[in-house]
Amino acid sequence: MNAPGDEQRRDPDALLAQVRAEERRAARGRLRIYFGASAGVGKTWAMLSAARQLAAGRTVLVGISETHGRAETEALLDGLDVLPRRRIDYRGKTLSEFDIDAALERRPQLVLVDELAHSNVPGSRHPKRWQDIDELLAAGIDVFTTVNVQHLESLNDVVGGITGVRVGETVPDSVFDGADEVVLVDLPADELLARLKLGKVYQPAQAERAGRNFFRKGNLIALRELALRRTAERIGDDVRAYRVEQSIDAVWRTGTALLACVGPGADAEGVVRSAARLAAQLGADWHAVYVETPALQRLDAGRRARTLAALKLARDLGAATTVLSGDGVEAAVVDYARSHNLARIALGRGHAGRPWRMPCGRRIARLAPDIELLEVAAPQHTAADGLRAAPAVPAVPARAAVVAHGVAVLSSLGMALAATPTIAWLDLANIAMLFLLVVLLIAVRFGRGPSVTATCVSVACFDFFFVPPRFTFEISDLQYLVAFGVMLAVGLITGHLTAGLRFQAHVAARRESRTRALYEFARALSGVLQTEQIQEATRDAIGRTFGARTVLLLPDADGRVHPTSETGAETIAALDAGIAQWSFDHGTSAGMGTDTLPGSPVFYMPLVAPMRTRGVLAIEASTPHWLLAPEQRQQLDTFAALAAIALERVHYIEVAQEALVRIESERLRNSLLAALSHDLRTPLTSLMAQAESLARSSPPLAPAQRTMADALRDEMVRMSMLVTNLLDMARIESGDVKLKLQWQPVEEVIGSALSASRAALAGHAVETHVPADLPLVQYDAVLIERVLSNLLENAGKYTPPGSTVAISAERHGLWLNVAVTDDGPGLPPGQEEAVFDKFTRGERESAKPGVGLGLAICRAIVGAHGGTIHAANRSEGGAAFVFTLPLGTPPAPPPLDEDLEVEEQDE
Repeated sequence: MNAPGDEQRRDPDALLAQVRAEERRAARGRLRIYFGASAGVGKTWAMLSAARQLAAGRTVLVGISETHGRAETEALLDGLDVLPRRRIDYRGKTLSEFDIDAALERRPQLVLVDELAHSNVPGSRHPKRWQDIDELLAAGIDVFTTVNVQHLESLNDVVGGITGVRVGETVPDSVFDGADEVVLVDLPADELLARLKLGKVYQPAQAERAGRNFFRKGNLIALRELALRRTAERIGDDVRAYRVEQSIDAVWRTGTALLACVGPGADAEGVVRSAARLAAQLGADWHAVYVETPALQRLDAGRRARTLAALKLARDLGAATTVLSGDGVEAAVVDYARSHNLARIALGRGHAGRPWRMPCGRRIARLAPDIELLEVAAPQHTAADGLRAAPAVPAVPARAAVVAHGVAVLSSLGMALAATPTIAWLDLANIAMLFLLVVLLIAVRFGRGPSVTATCVSVACFDFFFVPPRFTFEISDLQYLVAFGVMLAVGLITGHLTAGLRFQAHVAARRESRTRALYEFARALSGVLQTEQIQEATRDAIGRTFGARTVLLLPDADGRVHPTSETGAETIAALDAGIAQWSFDHGTSAGMGTDTLPGSPVFYMPLVAPMRTRGVLAIEASTPHWLLAPEQRQQLDTFAALAAIALERVHYIEVAQEALVRIESERLRNSLLAALSHDLRTPLTSLMAQAESLARSSPPLAPAQRTMADALRDEMVRMSMLVTNLLDMARIESGDVKLKLQWQPVEEVIGSALSASRAALAGHAVETHVPADLPLVQYDAVLIERVLSNLLENAGKYTPPGSTVAISAERHGLWLNVAVTDDGPGLPPGQEEAVFDKFTRGERESAKPGVGLGLAICRAIVGAHGGTIHAANRSEGGAAFVFTLPLGTPPAPPPLDEDLEVEEQDE
């Protein structure tokens, strides 16, 4: 590590990337997020307070601020420039939203946009408010905003599991992580509950409900911990980015993460388990690395398998595992620790080796005195095993090793024979160089061991054939002993360095091969449009890279996985559909090399995409050990991720195509219905008028003729109602219906609906159950009457005469539930939702009139009011149709006139 005053040479590519990143940041505005555990901690107050301090020297615009009626927060808006909100009509209501066009037109230096996770009203430019903020940043405008921890996408399910409430508005973590500043606004749970009771968080009625549900002390403590941890993670990322930007090598002890060094010794498993326990006690992340040096590459298969098993154990225990390569263990470990800012290194104590070689721990301590070392003691049996361990043997087969050493011996002898005729005109030093050339070539071709053999044989041949007295190993001059020693040392050093370069070249070639394989696979998947193409590309890529057979299993509509082709099961004879299904259901790998059914010869890997698991990849490898190598497993994980994303992309392409066809079909059908209905209304109106005139003609018609005229009129009325339904359905779906919302009692619309449905309910007993204390509800009386009329007419149409039809209303929380029930035959099983589809009738091929639009119109009207409607069969018999309307807060009644009050008192 350089001294503080020394200049450090930085990577030119890193400098160029940094300059480009700074240019991009300079062109964009800066984003500051005020982050809190829940509502009421003071995020908006903190944001407005900071803005007021900056208003003296910068142009500050309040784009949108949600004060929720808090007086102390609203007071901070005084003196700030507040942007008028944009008014948007949606389903008969006028809603207000942030006006991004006005903000861009005014171009202030700073805009305050509250509630980052807010969903904009349909019809806005962007569906999400964070997309509005991104456009402001792209225009070079700084933005202050707020967000709670439950709105972060990665923590949404975690918070839902804690509080029982899963919010629907979320923000991608990339937006949070990409912010220039994150300001944590923290408040203890007791203080927040006190603010809630004082009405400083919500209005009293809303605060009471919040205190019973979301705002429980346990929930608030857990949310506070999540917010603190997420902020700490964000700050850790900032620290790492700053260290990279400033080329800081020294370890900063800002965290508790540690690094476990896994070696080929028998104590590797103990090191891994000790590091896992320590990380769990500290609540910290941890890493496990194995450094593969030229010496360790020659380990026997047993010791290498033990090392890879230790790495797999570390990965199973939650570590980030990596295999490093380098000439020395110490330098590679220290570089990794510094690049990841790991202040602690755990390693085995090791055993007595060469007396002149310093232990690994001391070498690391000397190389990095700023890093803490934790030595893990090995059990006694481990130490004994280490002492009895056989020396490392070449990983190459015995026959290949014998051939390599034989070539080294023959090459040295051949060089001696070839150089013998040149002894008359070549100096001995030049002949010695020829032998060193042989050593160099052997090292390049066969590695370190054969190069040592070539060095020893070359020295012997040089002494025997060329040093006087020749053809004997006697030495006439002691100076030749120095020459032999130097020649032997140069040969050994040259062979060692050459073998090291050969190893590095081999590592670089493997790394380049993996990179090329990933690039080719990604390029092959980039243009696929069919599942079969993904299967073919995946099979070819994994077959070339790992020498394994592959089958892709995809789920059907019931969630059962099957091979994508008929030949899939035949490709892998040992394919087990049960294991594949388990892997798909649990989203976890199974089979060979895992802890779940490891006896299977097939490895099953779930293809987990961002939205859901898309299938299972079944791989049959020739050797089971290749899965243990972290670099192999990481590459396979990358292949699986690419395949999963490609499958999800193809799926959504198909969904988009189906949706487009469905939308066009719906638009065409609505256009035809509207045109047909308009064309039919005029002649139907004329026919109805003529039928009325005919029935009242003078002189009066005969009884039989009068009956025919009345029947003609009734059929015209029924036909007119069908046409009206068609027109209403087309208007509702096109968005042309404007709700005329008024606060009114529900009793009135129920009474008018019963009057309008008197003919349809003839012969039925009608009951009403409407409490007198129901609150006023805001709704469109004409449309809700239509809903009730359709439900009542359906009840009268599909129940036998004498049946009872009941209509009731009750308050349920924040909703008003209105139900129409009967004691008739009920709904067909499984058709409770289908009856609300357009052109769906309760009885197919029935003589009962209708085209199946009444319930579809009901669902569309109720949905426009913000409610829901559903149907079900009653346990005591019959059907029940229930729709809900939001209650809201009715306006306060106007004050009575004083004169009117006096008159009432006189009376």
